[in-house]
Amino acid sequence: MSPSLPPLGRPWRSTPGLALALALLLGPAAWAESERDQPLHFTADSLRYDDARRVNVLTGRVELIKGPLVLRADRVEVRQSAEGHHSATATGAAEPATFRRKRDGVDEHIEGRASRIDYDSRTDTLRLSGQAVIRRLRGPELADEISGQTITYDNRAETFSVQGGVEGSADGRVRGVLTPSSSGAGRGDAR
Repeated sequence: MSPSLPPLGRPWRSTPGLALALALLLGPAAWAESERDQPLHFTADSLRYDDARRVNVLTGRVELIKGPLVLRADRVEVRQSAEGHHSATATGAAEPATFRRKRDGVDEHIEGRASRIDYDSRTDTLRLSGQAVIRRLRGPELADEISGQTITYDNRAETFSVQGGVEGSADGRVRGVLTPSSSGAGRGDAR
């Protein structure tokens, strides 16, 4: 049920300008549709709920939707804090866990895949670990793609970081492809 992502593009060398390019990748309006206050919807083959611990364990073709965020995995453990914030740990077995998020105000989506995805609505972060890939699509076209062993996206700070690692690629390096946009359109800086 997970959407399949095409193979990674040609390797791209990391440069000092990469941090700036990555900041532009997810500009200020990139994640304006906040899911923090949205209800959490899900489907799964089975559910185990522990009321005392406020934990739901969903298994089998899990799809979790919270506002513009869609998370898919073989297994998702959802926790709710006393304040009502949700956090989730999604893991894949046969296929990686995936997420997809619509960017507000533009025809773009951010999507990613990894062996494990940790989501926290309180801190507004996603952490992808285990052969992680994050991509931006403009309409149906692939625009940017970054891969590494671990990717952490902080929506509040509008930043993300990528760690290489032995499993991230053949030589353990972070890889990426960034394409130019026409007049900065779609990056939140020109509408």
